[in-house]
Amino acid sequence: MLRINDDIAIEDWELTEQFVRASGPGGQNVNKVASAVELRFEAERSPSLPGAVKARLKRLAGRRWSKDGAVVIFCDETRHQARNREIARQRLAELVRKATERPKRRIPTRPTLGSKKRRLEAKKQRGEVKALRGKVDE
Repeated sequence: MLRINDDIAIEDWELTEQFVRASGPGGQNVNKVASAVELRFEAERSPSLPGAVKARLKRLAGRRWSKDGAVVIFCDETRHQARNREIARQRLAELVRKATERPKRRIPTRPTLGSKKRRLEAKKQRGEVKALRGKVDE
């Protein structure tokens, strides 16, 4: 079981791990050992995630969200299978933890009169600088 916070815990049956050969350094070991891990979490069908968290997770996951509603995390950072597995689980937990945070609602504000005047003055000065560029008449 992967514990996210006090309310959410992902059961082991919701996670699928597949070990594949990693790319990169490692010498002959890379060709023999399947040390990279592909962690798959069926988020769309998960009973442990509320609907709002699923929607935020889909947005946060980006290209890691598959067409069938699963979050796929790939890790081949180290030469050790167990360490890669641990890193992938930590990444998934962090992603779900971010999705549980409700974003703060933005309260639209209007620019102050002073900021409007400063902006227009800066535009005027910039226009004068640009107007002085060019050929000099003799």
